[in-house]
Amino acid sequence: MAKRGIPRPPLRSTAFSRASLIDCGKFFLLAGLAVWLLTLGTGGMGYHWQWYRVPRFLFTTAGDAWAAGPLLQGLGVTLEISVLSLLCTLILGLTTALFRLSDSFTARAIARGYLELIRNTPLLIQIFFVYFVAAPVLNIGAFASAVLALSLFEGAYAAEILRAGIVSLHRGQWEAAHSLGLDAFDTYRDVILPQAVRRVLPPLAGQGISLIKDSSLVSTIAIYDLTMQGQKIVAETFLAFEIWFTVAAIYLVVTFGLSFVVRALERRMTGFPLRGAGGIA
Repeated sequence: MAKRGIPRPPLRSTAFSRASLIDCGKFFLLAGLAVWLLTLGTGGMGYHWQWYRVPRFLFTTAGDAWAAGPLLQGLGVTLEISVLSLLCTLILGLTTALFRLSDSFTARAIARGYLELIRNTPLLIQIFFVYFVAAPVLNIGAFASAVLALSLFEGAYAAEILRAGIVSLHRGQWEAAHSLGLDAFDTYRDVILPQAVRRVLPPLAGQGISLIKDSSLVSTIAIYDLTMQGQKIVAETFLAFEIWFTVAAIYLVVTFGLSFVVRALERRMTGFPLRGAGGIA
C-alpha cells in the first residue's frame, strides 16, 4: 500500500513500451508466417528465386555514374501523374463541394449528377471512356487522358470529404463572419476553409494514397508507369514474384512517405497528429 501523500509513479510509459514490444512481436510473427507460406508455396511449384537480377531493373552503373532503371523510370511517370492528378483533384473537389452547398439549383444538380455518375462507375471504364472517346474530341494524348480520368474519379470523393468538413463547422462561424461584414468569398477563404481543411486532412490524405495506387490502372492505355514497366520486365524475364514484390514495395515506400508528410502537416496545423484514414497514426 502506498503511503499517504506520496503519489504512485506513472505506469503509462511502462505500459506503452510493453504494448509496443507486443505489437512488434505480432508484426514479425505474421511477417515470418507470410514468408514461410510463400516459400512453401513457391517451393511446391519448383520456383527458383533470382533476387540478384532485380537491382539492374532499378538502376544501372557505368563507372562513377548511375542511371535509373526501368522501374525507377516508371516510378517517375507514376509520381508525375499522381502529383498533377492530386492538384486537379483538390481543385475539382473543392469546386464540386461549393456547388453542392450553393443556393443555385443548377449548380447543385450539376454537382449531384457528376458525383452519382463517377462514384457508381468503375475507374477502369472511365479511363477507357476518356482515352477512346473524350481524348480525340479534346485532342489530348494518353498522359493527359490519364490525369483527367484520375482527377474526375478522385475529385468526386474529395468533394464529399470537403463538403463534410465544411458543414461540420458550427453555424456561429458563419454568423461571426457575416457580422464582420465579410462576403461569401472572404468567409470561405479566411474563416471556413482553414478550419475545414484541418478536420478533413486525414481522409484527404487517404484519398491521395488511393490516387497513387489507382494510378496503376493507367498502364491499360499504354502509359509506361511503374506497373507497366513491371509487366514488361516480367514478360521478358519471367521473374514474376521478384518483380511484383519489388513494385509493391516501391508503392509502399511512396504511400508510407506520404503518410509521414501528412502527419507532419497535422502537427504543424493542430499541434498533435490526428488519427484518420490512409494509415496515418
